[in-house]
Amino acid sequence: MPLDNIAAGDLVFRASNSAATSGGNLGQNKLWLPLWSGEVINAYDQYNMFENMVTTRTISGGFSYEFPITGTVDLKAAWEAGEELSGKGNTSRTFKVNLDARPMAAHFETDNIDLLITQWDYRSELARQSGLTLANTRDRQLAVALLAACAVAPITNDPRGSDFTTNAFQAPIDVGAVAPSAATETTALKVLEGIEDYLVKCQENDVQVNNVYCVVTPKVFQVIRALGITKSADTTTAFTKVPMFTGAQEFGGAGAPISMGMNAMTDTLEYMGVRIVKSNHLPKTDLEGAAIGSAKYNLKCNGINLHGIIFQPEAVAGLSLQGMKVDTVADVRRNTQFTVASMLKGTGLIRPELCRAIVGIDGSTSRSDLRTLLDGTASNLTNGFSAEYFSVV
Repeated sequence: MPLDNIAAGDLVFRASNSAATSGGNLGQNKLWLPLWSGEVINAYDQYNMFENMVTTRTISGGFSYEFPITGTVDLKAAWEAGEELSGKGNTSRTFKVNLDARPMAAHFETDNIDLLITQWDYRSELARQSGLTLANTRDRQLAVALLAACAVAPITNDPRGSDFTTNAFQAPIDVGAVAPSAATETTALKVLEGIEDYLVKCQENDVQVNNVYCVVTPKVFQVIRALGITKSADTTTAFTKVPMFTGAQEFGGAGAPISMGMNAMTDTLEYMGVRIVKSNHLPKTDLEGAAIGSAKYNLKCNGINLHGIIFQPEAVAGLSLQGMKVDTVADVRRNTQFTVASMLKGTGLIRPELCRAIVGIDGSTSRSDLRTLLDGTASNLTNGFSAEYFSVV
């Protein structure tokens, strides 16, 4: 196909229709949807991160999915002869996670459909952008849900008992009035101390510890990675420190040799069984005026200096209705081909006691204080994730 009919700077639109190939909707165009849809689904799976670190369910129909709460049973410490047991002491309830009211969609239109079918370079970039847009939005939604889980109060009459709700829900870790972009070695060490304290509190409250993640900003990750490496300010201890995460034998070979950059967003560190991951999608702005989905996602996150979140996959549930849907239609009025990739998702809190935020407030940092900061003026946390978590059935 000749390429001289392509407008400079607008590669997917024709400058004229005179050089169009024959076939139209009955020719090559019918190949567009299966080709592009497979590539955008692959791109979404490649760029999405948080969905692989939470509990996910795909439903073929309906609007919600229920997760059971492990309740309690009655104990008779000394069962006397002839004494009848009532058998009514067991408690069991469920958390219901609903789909969002409306789907998210990435879309574009083009009139040079033949070029996109035959030229992989052009088609793959559109697929990458579409998949990346959907993946980034979903990551931000799940990150907000994890942050909300760090702040919600225990439910009333929790079947797991009052002792559990009093002690198992952990308050945020406060590293001081430091922005994530200004993290220092002291900040990094406080993050590691917070990881240790999280694990201890889980054990003290009989909370099972499985796959634990600590998602931090790229700056905090880099400072942790470089702990112990001599800096210009180390005038008294120059070249005498042992780096922690450069594969040194003194620290069990943690990290990787200093010659390795670990600069990819997929690179991770391991500390006491906790995987430290970096992400650009931790909420750091006021989302009340910048919607990323339903109102419950739009929390006021600009006043907490969020450095990271420690959590386990069972803390938050992600729901999906039949995966991704891709549609295309020829618009005769506009002489274009319109294509859209959409997904209907949902998010809910099922075990928020498994989440703990790492913030830089340098003040009162209870879960209640964090709720107040995230609620803002719109009360989106109270009316959103908190209300859903309290509506157990």
